[in-house]
Amino acid sequence: MQFRTLFQCVLGLAAAAVLPLAAQQTGQLKVKASPSRAGIFLDGKYIGPAGNFGFARKYTVPAGEHELKLSEPRCEDVTKRITIEAGKTTTISETLPRLPIPKGPFGVLKTGQPDKYAPVFVNGKYMGHADEFDFGAQGLLLQPGEYTVRIEPRSGAVIEKKVTIEAGKTTDVR
Repeated sequence: MQFRTLFQCVLGLAAAAVLPLAAQQTGQLKVKASPSRAGIFLDGKYIGPAGNFGFARKYTVPAGEHELKLSEPRCEDVTKRITIEAGKTTTISETLPRLPIPKGPFGVLKTGQPDKYAPVFVNGKYMGHADEFDFGAQGLLLQPGEYTVRIEPRSGAVIEKKVTIEAGKTTDVR
């Protein structure tokens, strides 16, 4: 019986030694943004949307100092320095300042991509993720003109195309 108790104690100490190591290296980031479709960029890299379907998502992030940027096409970008503590959840709540509503006429940009959360950039500005511009009446309204569209899936090749948006017409980038 004593051996079993000693074995359980050693096993428990071994597990405790492994778990804190992982916890020391990462924390969780939860972002509550208004509007909730804002894209989250950490140290310049897109990590996903702030919230879909009305809830904030949690992202596992290396512990330490980071630059957080929230971007949404109808708002001004918000950038701030944050600190992620190992083994803890850092919650950021932010309301992005609204930009003036653009005036038409508009054309429509549609995107298609198996990675529905692949970020879509137009002339270097984050516009949303691929799934937002891919179904039925969905599409991104843009004023007529020349644009560079970039879609960055998590796996596979990046898609980058120069397109001309025409008033009343749909342009598809796949």
